[in-house]
Amino acid sequence: MIFGTGIDLVEVERIERSLKGKQGFQELVFSSGEIAYCEKQAMPYQHYAARFAAKEAFLKALGTGWINGTAFHEIEVIHNAQGQPQINLLGETAQTLAGRPFRRIHVSLSHQKTMATAIVLLEG
Repeated sequence: MIFGTGIDLVEVERIERSLKGKQGFQELVFSSGEIAYCEKQAMPYQHYAARFAAKEAFLKALGTGWINGTAFHEIEVIHNAQGQPQINLLGETAQTLAGRPFRRIHVSLSHQKTMATAIVLLEG
């Protein structure tokens, strides 16, 4: 059963400006694992933007948007052994959302030079 869906589209340049210009933005929005992953990529801002879109899409799929007890850096995009992206909930965010009626999180990312997008499907 589908619990919720969310989609988001982000301009890569917007995320790049925020990362370069706003003190603490990187740590506020991204986990240390995401930062390490993105910084290893040839085009890191595209990867940051895709992850930002995934976090927004996840919150839209919840149907609540951002709520108290959740933090962007605790909604982490990781990759499984086959390279498929997955969302991993950390810390207080994991605790806050533990009672929600979804069992599985599906995520797909896409990015190009100027835009990044993500879709999230929550399965009950």
